[in-house]
Amino acid sequence: MPALGRRLSFTDSVFIGLGAMIGAGIFAVPAVAAASAGWGMLLALILASLLAYCNAVSSAQLAAVYPESGGAYTYGRKQLHPWAGFAAGWSFLFGKIASCGAMALTAGAYLWPGQERWLAVAVVAALTGLNLLGIKKTALATRVIVMVVIAVLLVSLAAIWFGHNSGKSDQSHGMLSQEFVGSLVASVVEDPLSVLQASALWFFAFAGYARLATLGEEVQDPAKTIPRAIPVAFFFVVTLYLLVAITLLLSLGPARLGQSSAPLADALLAGGFPPLAVMVRLAAGLASMGVLLSLLAGLSRTSYAMASAGDLPSRLGRIHPRFQVPHISESLAGALVILLILVADLRTAIGFSSFLVLIYYSVTNASSLSLRPEQRRWPAFLSVLGLFGCIAFAFSLPVSAVLSGLMILAIGFLYRSIRLAARR
Repeated sequence: MPALGRRLSFTDSVFIGLGAMIGAGIFAVPAVAAASAGWGMLLALILASLLAYCNAVSSAQLAAVYPESGGAYTYGRKQLHPWAGFAAGWSFLFGKIASCGAMALTAGAYLWPGQERWLAVAVVAALTGLNLLGIKKTALATRVIVMVVIAVLLVSLAAIWFGHNSGKSDQSHGMLSQEFVGSLVASVVEDPLSVLQASALWFFAFAGYARLATLGEEVQDPAKTIPRAIPVAFFFVVTLYLLVAITLLLSLGPARLGQSSAPLADALLAGGFPPLAVMVRLAAGLASMGVLLSLLAGLSRTSYAMASAGDLPSRLGRIHPRFQVPHISESLAGALVILLILVADLRTAIGFSSFLVLIYYSVTNASSLSLRPEQRRWPAFLSVLGLFGCIAFAFSLPVSAVLSGLMILAIGFLYRSIRLAARR
């Protein structure tokens, strides 16, 4: 198959990682997690970040060994077994199609409430067209989006704290702190399963940290760049997410937060900052577009890798002679996301995506465990924690998400079996 061009620098790589994580997750998941675990959503966030870190280092060291497109699909094939790689690639494709639908619907809900589906369709069509122009265009657009969104988030957090703290006495601050700690402990003791479920939902927001692994064939000096870029992007985002989660819990409370469709905007309105609430809606739409941009690129590269290995039709592996992108895979990914947008809702898409992406990262961690000692950059126990954590999180999700995810995997295995039989 024709090769992709190595055009992404270290800075491009960091911003693609940031753009893949600072999006619909930060604007949509806090409400979903609060509805599941209440005050325990904060502990759930910490657990999700720990699991994400384990997965991130597994992805980083594998990407250094295999600087190719495909991510866990490639790692599973080469380190474990072709069927393991296929399970990872198939899970990634359908899990990320659901993620793309969630991102697009979030953008639509923030930018044009009531008409979110049609706006989401238009956004997917436009961003698919942008990705078809080449990976450098994708990287440049992602960098601009990330810088704007981070600036708006920091200004909004400062405003919420100012509005929340103004007019409160030291005594009320002390009572609030005691309520916060007491409620957090009570939520964990009373219903630990809900905290685990909220962790799996939070994981949806972190899942973009390994986007670089799926773009490995387009990164300059990938053996050095990817292991450096992934942790830098990851730790910045974890810090930002913790700030946002604490701020929303203290300003809205878990009950109101769990019912909100635009929690940051509601927190700004509660603090007396309506103009900033409008700005946050625009930033949320823009951030969701940034994640969607990198997700669509990752989908097409995984399709390209699977087509190159014969697990998908070879037509999907064709590279555009001018823009050096898998243009047929890119176009098909956009079309499937649009189809999902027309039939699914946001919360269903998040749960379904979380299950399949956790299966994908289970293969990543298992592949990392099979590396030789001289290929390791981090201790093996992190991959062990990542593997068992992914399995536990996946099966703590709602039954509907688990069953639909298992059905998609079964369809994939049947498809590959038929394809192999036809070859023979």
